[in-house]
Amino acid sequence: MLRAMAWQDFEALLAIRGDRAGVRLYYLDGEIEIVSPTKRHEERKTTLARLLEVWAMELDIALNGFGSWTLKKELREAGAEPDECYIVGEATEKDVPDLVIEVEWSRATGLSKPEIYRRLGVRELWTLKSDGRLMIRTLEQGEWIERSASQLLPGLDLAWLLSLLEITPQSKAVRALRDTLRAKQHRS
Repeated sequence: MLRAMAWQDFEALLAIRGDRAGVRLYYLDGEIEIVSPTKRHEERKTTLARLLEVWAMELDIALNGFGSWTLKKELREAGAEPDECYIVGEATEKDVPDLVIEVEWSRATGLSKPEIYRRLGVRELWTLKSDGRLMIRTLEQGEWIERSASQLLPGLDLAWLLSLLEITPQSKAVRALRDTLRAKQHRS
C-alpha cells in the first residue's frame, strides 16, 4: 500500500504499467493499492464470470463484459480496476459499469473496495468471499444496501450459480449450467 499519494501518482502508475495484464491498481483518498492476483483468485473470478455470461447468453439477457476496465474519478478521489465488470442491457456507452465483481480471498487489509465503487457510481457490487459466500450490494441513494439477490439480474438463482463454482474444470461447470438451463427450457 502506498500512502500520501496524489492523484497524479495514480495516473503515473497506470501509464507506467500500460495495457499489460496482471497487476491491478486501486486508489482512494491519497492511497494506492497494488494487487497481483493469485492463480486461485483468477480461477474463481474467471469461473464466476464464465458462468454468469453463459447464463445470460442462454436466457437471451443483454450482458456486456469489460473485464478489468480502469475506472477513475479524480474529483471523487477514487479509482479501480475490478476483477470483472459488466454493463447490463443494450446501452454500452456508459462511463461506469452497472455490475462489478470482486473476489476477496486473503484480504485482511487494503482499501475499501465498496467505498471506491460507491464513489464511482457502480449500481451493483458482488464480492465473492473466501468462505464461498457471495455478498450482493446495490447502490441506492448513494449508499450500499446488502441484498440476498441481484437487482440487476433478478431471475438469477445465485445459490445455484455458486454451487457450480465447485465443479472442475471450468468447462464442465459451464456445461452443467448450460445443460440445466436447456433442460428447464424443454420442460416448460
